[in-house]
Amino acid sequence: MSTPLHDTVIRVLRLLSVCATIAPLVTVPRVATAQPHVPARVDVAWNRYYTFEQCERILRDIADAYPGLVTLRSIGTSWEGRDIHVATVAAPGDDDPDDPRPAMWIDGSIHANEIQATEVVLYSIWYLTKMYGVNPRLTALLDNVTFHFCPVVNPDSRVAWFERPATPHAFRHNQRPIDSDRDGLVDEDAPHDLDGDGSITRLWKQDPGGEWIRDRFDDRIFRRVPPGERGDWTSLGAEGIDRDGDGRSGEDGPGGYDMNRNWPGDWQPDYVQGGAGYFPLSSPETRAIAAFIMARPEIGAAQAYHNTGGMILRGPGAEARESFYPGPDRTVYDQIAKDGEKMLPYYRALVIWKDLYRVHGGFVTWLSESLGIFGFTNELWTVAKYFQNAAERPDEDMMRFFRDHLEFGQTWTDYSAVDHPGHGEVLVGGANRWSSRATPTFMLEEECHRNFAFSMYHADQLPRLEWGRLDVQDLGGDLWQVTAEIRNLRMIPTRSALMQSRGIGAHDRLETTPAAGRVVTGGRPDTWWSPAIRESRFEPERLLLPDGVPSRGTALVRVYVEAPAGTEVTLAYRSERARDLVRTLRLGDQGAM
Repeated sequence: MSTPLHDTVIRVLRLLSVCATIAPLVTVPRVATAQPHVPARVDVAWNRYYTFEQCERILRDIADAYPGLVTLRSIGTSWEGRDIHVATVAAPGDDDPDDPRPAMWIDGSIHANEIQATEVVLYSIWYLTKMYGVNPRLTALLDNVTFHFCPVVNPDSRVAWFERPATPHAFRHNQRPIDSDRDGLVDEDAPHDLDGDGSITRLWKQDPGGEWIRDRFDDRIFRRVPPGERGDWTSLGAEGIDRDGDGRSGEDGPGGYDMNRNWPGDWQPDYVQGGAGYFPLSSPETRAIAAFIMARPEIGAAQAYHNTGGMILRGPGAEARESFYPGPDRTVYDQIAKDGEKMLPYYRALVIWKDLYRVHGGFVTWLSESLGIFGFTNELWTVAKYFQNAAERPDEDMMRFFRDHLEFGQTWTDYSAVDHPGHGEVLVGGANRWSSRATPTFMLEEECHRNFAFSMYHADQLPRLEWGRLDVQDLGGDLWQVTAEIRNLRMIPTRSALMQSRGIGAHDRLETTPAAGRVVTGGRPDTWWSPAIRESRFEPERLLLPDGVPSRGTALVRVYVEAPAGTEVTLAYRSERARDLVRTLRLGDQGAM
């Protein structure tokens, strides 16, 4: 007996049967998934900062986890005897010492208070190794480029910054003792942490004739009274005591020399450039790094990480050195930096001397001007990123809002009364060592990744060569004209304009090796159709090319070979800063073998 419910059930079952029949014919749209998580063999959190010992442990752990990719070596020791470690990251295999891959140098924390520079370098090693064989672009990059990472150029001062009382600006220099106040003693008047909070903050003393008053709504704020009026507080400056009795406090603390003024390029003595040291490379740290880099002429790009200001800096450091940056080289620098501005929000591409200040004996200027290496300094972090608004620089009220509501007071030490040996009862407190320069920890991983990505982009612009057109003409009498084109697919030339003009480095060369016969002569034609060549005067089978292959351009070479038809001829294009190109052809047959 049929009922309404029974009929309804039957209709639903029939409908489901029809749907099941046609379902395989229906294309269901794929739902987009989130970017896949790629686990690393070493688990590192990038929302915190690491002591020097912890950094060393992370380096060792990564090297142990990726033995086929990472080689960890000490290239020297610091003033206090700590190792300066370099992690070389290179794809396995194809490690011919006579034909190394083009390479890039990346370092951080030559100024140890610029602490996030180390985290950016460590992140770069960590991310690059975990993505090799997983991400096609980074895999291809590492197959073509070797990286030398030095996370801590200044290990002694990184130890000091974490272990001793500090401001955001302390421990910039190395720890070589010097007489900063010229009283015949060294490091005798260091800052003193009176309240034991680990930071050097500010001192205030109650004074009926002072120039400051405390804000009645927020007693963290001291306001200067108008001229002619009296306040009730006096600022005593930075926290500390006068240890040597000269009326000043904290003026002769530990260290040192500014190692970013100690390099040979445009080095100037200390009375011209403060912190320069006794002579170029007088610091053991800079000397070790210089020896490492100069032994590797394949290094064609470099990145040094500093803080702060959100800058992508290139040389020169002084106006008089402008001639070291010829037009073709400036074009390369400026294009890479312009692309960097897209990758690094609120960063600006600047020239050191013109847009910042004068620097003699700087690291990246030495690399660029003495070795022809395309190098940048990134000044990590910028105040524009506090509120993600480059149009408005945050004032003190905005910074208090940030510290209170985004950092929950962690970068501020509340004022407390302390008995000072020279001033009696004083207030101690204020913004602590984490209050500026260092990227806030909740924003650190993004800062690391974006700067890593910029350095990878820079590295990907190292010369990448391929053979272009090849033409072989039979001139009769067993004489052959061979014309070949070499293309550079990337922005950085094999020999910069500076290297060409100042004779830096070894010339590129074309080596022609016939199985029989000889190379009569060779040279550079002006165009593909030019009958004449700029002839080599010496060994035509080893044709020198001082101009190399330009940025995203081509080089033409032509050799004349005397040999019977059918003879195999090998052409090898060799460059210090690009992989060798080798091809074999048979005379009488334009096809390469």
